[in-house]
Amino acid sequence: MTTGRTWHTYTPAAFWRRRLRPYRTRRLLEAHALILTLCAAVAVSALLVSYRQTQQATQALAARQAPSVQGLAATRLALMRADWGANDLVKRGLADIVGPGETYRVQLAAADQGLSRIADRTDQDLGTVNGLLASYSTSISPGAFQYGHQPLMRQQKLVEAASLLSRPQTGIAPRLDKLQGNQMGRAAATVGMGWVQRGGWWLAELSLAVLGVTLLSALFVLRDRCGRDFDVCLLPALALTVLLAVFPLLTASSAQHDLDRVGGGLSGITEISRHTARCEPALAPAAWKKCGDHLTDVQTAVTNRSEEVRRELTGTTWTDGVYRATLIIGLLVFVLPATGLGYRLDRDYWRQR
Repeated sequence: MTTGRTWHTYTPAAFWRRRLRPYRTRRLLEAHALILTLCAAVAVSALLVSYRQTQQATQALAARQAPSVQGLAATRLALMRADWGANDLVKRGLADIVGPGETYRVQLAAADQGLSRIADRTDQDLGTVNGLLASYSTSISPGAFQYGHQPLMRQQKLVEAASLLSRPQTGIAPRLDKLQGNQMGRAAATVGMGWVQRGGWWLAELSLAVLGVTLLSALFVLRDRCGRDFDVCLLPALALTVLLAVFPLLTASSAQHDLDRVGGGLSGITEISRHTARCEPALAPAAWKKCGDHLTDVQTAVTNRSEEVRRELTGTTWTDGVYRATLIIGLLVFVLPATGLGYRLDRDYWRQR
């Protein structure tokens, strides 16, 4: 008998009953209602703000940073292949024959279109690069397809085009590398979770933990003081609180993982394209062909990686639905406890005054 009394004395219910004994039931219910309202407001606000930042990062990456990084890489490689194609025609003596030169024209047109598309997705100034590209076209085209009987003029034009393309600091390729680095820096900043967002998640989870404990305490008070074993508002609110603490966090973690993968893919695209040098026409025939094949392989690899990045970004569109669901559940978590305790106070206490 003594053992049974001792066990019941040290149960969590007995401990909590002793802690609440000095307070009147009405004051307890009012305090619980106030704490629940404050915790729900803080938790839901922090949760929505933090999740919204993840959602906005996904949208910004898909709409601006990722296409810019991919477009700059594709433009650089297209120029490299156009340069190789033009010089290849001269090396093989096919420049003056009608028909050859398709690779050069296609790649140069792709580079020009790529810059035009990038201009719509970035606030960086592309005027200098566009001007250099126009100058490059007016040099490489005559060098490859004119001056067939004037080798010195042809050589001068080709050297001039090579200088415009790869001149240190001021050439097209170095400028594209700089633009690509800037866009990659912005993409990395967008992908990363800052301390404000991370703090928001911690605040939301802490508030939801306090909210859950307070709901359990409120249910205990209703059962112990009011004889209410079941409350149609507080029990669903407790279940929704647990759901709110787990589901958005898991989905945000999954979305952040996808963003990290996209960031890794963009970093890989940048590294591959920036470390692809111009093929020098002075190379031996075998090395020259190998260099051209390498450019083709790299261009294909960048295209494939870009498609993977696009699929990753397309797969994150479900975040909109999760955000709306979080908003609805958050409103219920805010309203249900206030409604349940307000109804009990109004029915059993406030009307008695």
